[in-house]
Amino acid sequence: MEYKRSLNLLSLLENKSFFLFGPRSTGKTWLIKQQLQGKAIIIGLLTSDNLIRLTQNPGEIKDIILAHPEKKLVVIDEIQKIPSLLSEVHQLLDTSDLRFLLTGSSARKLKKGNADMLAGRAWNASLFPLTFLEIDEFDLEHYLRWGGLPQVYPSRKPDEELSAYVETYLREEILAEGLIRKLPPFSRFLKTAALSNGQLINFTELGNDAAVSPSTVREYFNVLTDTLIGFQLEPWLSSKKRKAIQTAKFYFFDLGVTHALANTKNLERNSNLYGASFEQFIGLELRAYLSYSRIKENLTFWRSINGQEVDFLIGEKVAIEVKATNRITSSDTKGLRTLAEEGVFKKYYLVSQDETIMKKDFIECLHWKEFLNRLWSGNGLE
Repeated sequence: MEYKRSLNLLSLLENKSFFLFGPRSTGKTWLIKQQLQGKAIIIGLLTSDNLIRLTQNPGEIKDIILAHPEKKLVVIDEIQKIPSLLSEVHQLLDTSDLRFLLTGSSARKLKKGNADMLAGRAWNASLFPLTFLEIDEFDLEHYLRWGGLPQVYPSRKPDEELSAYVETYLREEILAEGLIRKLPPFSRFLKTAALSNGQLINFTELGNDAAVSPSTVREYFNVLTDTLIGFQLEPWLSSKKRKAIQTAKFYFFDLGVTHALANTKNLERNSNLYGASFEQFIGLELRAYLSYSRIKENLTFWRSINGQEVDFLIGEKVAIEVKATNRITSSDTKGLRTLAEEGVFKKYYLVSQDETIMKKDFIECLHWKEFLNRLWSGNGLE
C-alpha cells in the first residue's frame, strides 16, 4: 500500500543539502524512489556492489556522479555504511552546484568515527512512522496497538512484522554495527525501558530491573537515541511559582515497537497502558509536525516537584494536556490551570476522546481528531 508522505524531498532540497535521518523501515528508500527517481543520482549503500566499490575507494563516487552531468541532485542512501564518503561530499559541495540528500538510520557510527559532518553545509531533516495525516480512514485503536511503520500498519499480521522488526534491529543495527558488547543485557534493558515508556527516567531503578549498572543504562539510552529508536523529552524548567523537576522522560519512536518490546498482549480500553499509549500517540504527532513543518520550537513537558503536570509544551507558546477519557471533567484541567499561573503560555489545550468541543475559561477542550486536523492544517494551534 502506498502512502502520500508529508515530507517533500524536492522542496527540502531547493536551497540546501540535507541529512535525512529516520529509524529503520520508516520508508526513506521508498520515499526517495517515489519522489526523486529520474530526477537525482541515487546511490544506495545497501547494495553489495556499491558498498564494496566505495568502501575500497570512496573517491570513485565522483566518477559515478560525473557520469550524469545533467543531474544536480545526488542521493546517498544509508551514508553511515561508509562514513568516509562524507569527505568526498564535502569537497563536491565546495566545488560544484550539486545538492545532496544523505540518508541514514543511525548517527552513532558517524559520531564514533569522527565523520565529516559537513560543517553546516547540510541541514538535518527526519522521517517518522506514518502520521494521522498520511493514513486514509485512520483507525485509532489499530494505531495505538500496532503503530505506524509503513509495513506494519496495513499488515494482516502486524505482530509478525513487529517481531521481525525488533529482531532485525537487534541483530543488524546493534550487534552487527558493534554498538554494544553483549546482546542479552541490552535485550533485557529494551523490555524494561519499553515498560517504563513515557515515564521519568530513573537510571538506578531501570538498572536494577535489567540487572545492569546505572552507567550502562545511561549508555544504552544513548544507543537508542543515536539509532533513532527513541528520544528524550526534556522538562521545561522556567516555572517561577512552582519548582520544576529536572528529569527527562523517554519515548520510543513508534507505538507498535513499544508494545513489541514490552511484550504487550492486549491493549485494554480502560487500562493505564491505553492512556499512556494515547498520550504517546499525540506526542509523536507533535514531534513529526514540528519537524516536517521546520518549526524550530522545543517540545518539552512540565512537572512540578509537587506532582502537577502538563504533558507537552511547544516552546513557550502552547501547552497540551492529553487524556484518553471519553468524558472530561474539571479535574482533567488541573495541570493546565496550575501552569497558567506562570503567565507564560498563550494557548492551552486539553486533548481527549470526548467528542464535545468546548472551552473551559481559557482552556480549549478538543476531540483528538479536531486537534490533529488543526495541527496539520498549516495554521498551527496559535
